[in-house]
Amino acid sequence: MVAYPTEAVYGLGCDPLCEAAVLRILALKQRPVEKGLILLAGSVEQLLPFIDVSTAEQARMAARWPGPVSWVVPASARVPAWVRGAHTTVAVRVSGHPLARELALAAGTPLVSTSANLAGQPSLRDADSVLQQLGDGLDAVLGGECDSTAKPSTIVDLHTGAVLRS
Repeated sequence: MVAYPTEAVYGLGCDPLCEAAVLRILALKQRPVEKGLILLAGSVEQLLPFIDVSTAEQARMAARWPGPVSWVVPASARVPAWVRGAHTTVAVRVSGHPLARELALAAGTPLVSTSANLAGQPSLRDADSVLQQLGDGLDAVLGGECDSTAKPSTIVDLHTGAVLRS
């Protein structure tokens, strides 16, 4: 489990196929598995085994990436329940933050991504705050700056176009 800077806040990530690591993140954040998590990738191609979308839909997503837009799309059979929660869909994003993108590319898989702050607590935007609040529960904290974006990524349903979070 690693903490890393993203567009707006520090995120927590791990290999989405490692149930133990994902469950550690959920326990640390006191987040129910039913809510689901975002998959953050270094490229659209990295997401393809995890999503079930047409070539045209891939192009539509890619037109807004890299950047702070997450799309809710049909999940492929490869996305485990501990990532998608109670849904048949999964939220995905190709980060606009260079370090987050490089981390996913180096891992060779999209990463589970969720904000590093605890439920109900302020967002964490620097490594020192992450270490102070979550340090004992993490395997690594990558130093770096968050981008100037002050709000979480916009989440859009790919099929309906509905903005689920702005």
